[in-house]
Amino acid sequence: MRALITAGGRGTRLRPLTHTSNKHLIPIANKPMIHYALEAVAAADIREVGILINPDTGDEIRRALGDGGAWGLAISYVLQEAPLGLAHVVRAAEEFLKGEPFVFFLGDNVVVGGIRQFLERFQAGGDDCHLVLARVREPQRFGVAEIRDGRLTRVIEKPAVPPSDFAVTGIYLYGPPIFEAVKAIRPSARGELEISDAHQYLLDHGYRVGFSEITGWWKDTGKPEDLLEANRFVLDRLVEPRLEGEIDARSDVDGKVVLEAGAKVIASQIRGPAVIGKDCVIERSYVGPFTALGERCCIRDSELEYSILFSDAQILGADVRIERSLLGREVVIRRGEARPRTQKFILGDQSLIELC
Repeated sequence: MRALITAGGRGTRLRPLTHTSNKHLIPIANKPMIHYALEAVAAADIREVGILINPDTGDEIRRALGDGGAWGLAISYVLQEAPLGLAHVVRAAEEFLKGEPFVFFLGDNVVVGGIRQFLERFQAGGDDCHLVLARVREPQRFGVAEIRDGRLTRVIEKPAVPPSDFAVTGIYLYGPPIFEAVKAIRPSARGELEISDAHQYLLDHGYRVGFSEITGWWKDTGKPEDLLEANRFVLDRLVEPRLEGEIDARSDVDGKVVLEAGAKVIASQIRGPAVIGKDCVIERSYVGPFTALGERCCIRDSELEYSILFSDAQILGADVRIERSLLGREVVIRRGEARPRTQKFILGDQSLIELC
């Protein structure tokens, strides 16, 4: 069995973060989100992996993941020239997949507990397609499964009136009939080949479509609040305390905290779970739970919690505690010294600031 992992999405709902970087490389608990998919595939003993890339950010993904050796994988790269839908992704990867059964894993999904159990059910049940479902609060954002008498009977893409609260997650298992389906369907009203239409084709033509429900935790990180929620969960469940940096006598570090080598904590408080990257400086500040700081961040005379900072971000002299925030690389928030006191901003496209 092989795996196909997407890394080609443009991440429009995550702008401006994705103006300069592929969304699948956005860090969650200081690790690019696509690493979680690669780790799940490797843990399921799958070794041949295709990574779907686009022309704009494909080179960035290649540099970040290489040949897959870091995970014990053999990675091939599959180019999708235009964003024509998930079913089109399967069509684009047919040569790599060679008609074999495969797992299709959306690279911006984070699932705790791995995928081995779904793979085993797919194989044991003799399904042509096996969908992994999760109950969600806003099913209209997803493909939605209709289930009657324990059987999956219909799949609808982003319905205005969902027939259930079962979302089809970004983990799919397929046999060879999926190639027939993705070639038979036609573009939707938005001009894409919808994977939900391919699933419905399989149902309509008598193929075996099974399903499993995620009983653990899963998150599609399509929006900023989803990133923060995924970061919170991963920090809470997976972080083991590790203090390799310097903590002076005036500081207090408590809870599940990772302090990477070269980081310095000076006259400050840190409350875990939190991850502080290499060579960060935290001085006369408070860093609260569910926070991840990338390498070389600086927090001085400020308070911060429930946030993600990319590498080289700085918060200097912030008057009000900063929460639920995402700061990209080299972003600087600082208190000005000029009088009269005013607010000054230099912001890129689609930035958001809330003043309280």
